[in-house]
Amino acid sequence: MTDTHGAAQPGQLSINHTTIDNIRVVTLRGEIDHTVKDMLTEALLPPAGATQPRTVADCSGVTFIDSSGVNAFLTAYRATSSAQGWLRIAGATEAVLRVLQIVRLDTVIPCQPTLEQALTAG
Repeated sequence: MTDTHGAAQPGQLSINHTTIDNIRVVTLRGEIDHTVKDMLTEALLPPAGATQPRTVADCSGVTFIDSSGVNAFLTAYRATSSAQGWLRIAGATEAVLRVLQIVRLDTVIPCQPTLEQALTAG
């Protein structure tokens, strides 16, 4: 399954959905700010009625994240946890990872250096 929301302008967020070994992979490219918060939240939330949803957010193409993006990740994390599933972040760039560390989101949502590690983490 592939679903793509293309970025209209350079820097804007694009979202691509794929599935690998029954794990949803949400590939993000561009900037995450207040203008894309709702779109990001919707993309990360588990599908309606999903039980034990597993999602990896591939952030290797994200160049910027603000508090709106952090809140979107927290909302998705809570919904996924409520459904007995998990959410992981993969490949965050240095700048994005620094923000996640400052707000301590990396202590709530596991962050892995690569997509492969996020898919296979125990």
